[in-house]
Amino acid sequence: MLGLLKNTPGKTIPVNKLDELIEKADIIDIREPYEYKTGSLRSTKNIPMDKLIANPETHMKRDKTYYIMCQSGNRSRQTCMYLTKQGYDVINVLGGIGAYTGSNRN
Repeated sequence: MLGLLKNTPGKTIPVNKLDELIEKADIIDIREPYEYKTGSLRSTKNIPMDKLIANPETHMKRDKTYYIMCQSGNRSRQTCMYLTKQGYDVINVLGGIGAYTGSNRN
């Protein structure tokens, strides 16, 4: 389903800019639980990609902004494209946790 979407950049933020938003923003890490356990950012919520796109209304509100991240930024880009088309305000976190160099890592 996601592979059929047009490759548009949408809203983005470099992963290391999230340090300014920790504790203030709604950050969703869409990696699988086993990936999330290897390290994550403080205050992120883990909702695997398949679960999030299957029922976004269960996890998100259309009047809020969400930052979506994964390991490298590829899954989050695809997920953001899909969620944007569904009417959600989402920002793709470029580079993902793999590129993160800040001090807010669990």
